Amino acid sequence: MTNMASVGAELPAETGKEAGHYISPLRIFWHHFSANKGALAGLCFLGLVLLVAVLATWIAPHDPIEQFRDHAMQPPVWETGGSNRFLLGTDEVGRDLLSRLMFGARMSLFVGFCAVMIALIPGIILGLFAAFYPRTLGAVTMRLMDIMLSMPTLLLAVAIMAVLGPGLLNAMIAIAISSLPGYVRLTRASVMGERERDYVLAARMGGSGTLRVMFCTVLPNCMAPLIVHMTLSFSSAILDIAALGFLGLGIQPPVPEWGTMLASSRDYIERAWWIVTAPGVTILLSVIAINLIGDGLRDALDPKLKQAG
Repeated sequence: MTNMASVGAELPAETGKEAGHYISPLRIFWHHFSANKGALAGLCFLGLVLLVAVLATWIAPHDPIEQFRDHAMQPPVWETGGSNRFLLGTDEVGRDLLSRLMFGARMSLFVGFCAVMIALIPGIILGLFAAFYPRTLGAVTMRLMDIMLSMPTLLLAVAIMAVLGPGLLNAMIAIAISSLPGYVRLTRASVMGERERDYVLAARMGGSGTLRVMFCTVLPNCMAPLIVHMTLSFSSAILDIAALGFLGLGIQPPVPEWGTMLASSRDYIERAWWIVTAPGVTILLSVIAINLIGDGLRDALDPKLKQAG
């Protein structure tokens, strides 16, 4: 009786100990992601930019379109002639650069995110059908993607904007269409490697239809490379919207947007360097941060890199 009682007393402790060894997939992901210090730094910087973009209405020192004519092209606070009223200086018509950068972050990130989402959903759908029907839909879809890839991304976006006209929605559509081939090709390649695996055959034998196999069985196992590509495409979309704004085809003044700020200040680069430098450095740091996050996601989601680590 004593032995049985001692065994019974030990069982819950052993069970709890075994349960304590369970590590959630999210914790494993964070362990591999946080091992990349560059990715952590990029995540912190992007989080700060997002926070500023959300709170811009309350923390911006001035209205982004308010003009202080008496302070036009005033230098930053650390330069001779600078003022604490305008920490980063003012532009050619006296608008506060810091406030415009804060509100511009909201617009640039919003357009980039929407462009990625607009390209992601049809890209995944077209890639899935191209992989499951390679002789019919796959052949037509991939030849169309090859034609689109034969043109530079920015040139294709400019051509689409020339047809649709300038504007916020048209800019998102143009960037999404120009980045669509990357999603289609990556989805198709990932699905082609998964569709003949045993778990897919088991799902078919269990009575799952083609659409269920595509979207519920195969697609979840192909999301890791798509997430990484989506992150990197986000940085490309920010660059593209900035380029379109620089060419005068994107968001129209006086709405603050980083590319538009660059376009309006290019004539003053020699007389007032800060007007060009502020949005240019902001775009540079944001794109670097997003690319670093993409590298961290690749390290955390790629099983081969996990095993190597």
